[in-house]
Amino acid sequence: MTTTPDLRTAFTEVMAAVPTPVSVVTAMDGDRPHGTTVSAFASLSLNPPMVLVSLDQNSALLQLIRARGRFGVNVLSGAQSTLARTFAGKGDAKFAGVSWHEQDGLPHIAEATAWLSECHVADRRMCTWRSRQRRRTAGR
Repeated sequence: MTTTPDLRTAFTEVMAAVPTPVSVVTAMDGDRPHGTTVSAFASLSLNPPMVLVSLDQNSALLQLIRARGRFGVNVLSGAQSTLARTFAGKGDAKFAGVSWHEQDGLPHIAEATAWLSECHVADRRMCTWRSRQRRRTAGR
């Protein structure tokens, strides 16, 4: 099937109307935090509790997560679009001016609506969460 420009435009318009969770996936490289905004984040399983995170295969963060074998997920609210845009960009200064602390050896953004830590890579292509640690901020 050939994808025409009209079909691509229609598909883009439909998908733009689908609400998706936005989160910042984080990992540490020594004492340096890394993170990127992802909208490809979903619940995968309740038993065991697992989430699915999808990163670009050429992403430096994905390479770091594969090397370390673990990551954190900072779930953002709809009111945190500025924070989401900050981490969507390129560069090494994403954490500049952002309140965060290291928790369980991972960067935890203080303003995140919810936090999943100790996420582990299930295989080369899938990052999943099986964790003892989670937090949700009341009222966000």
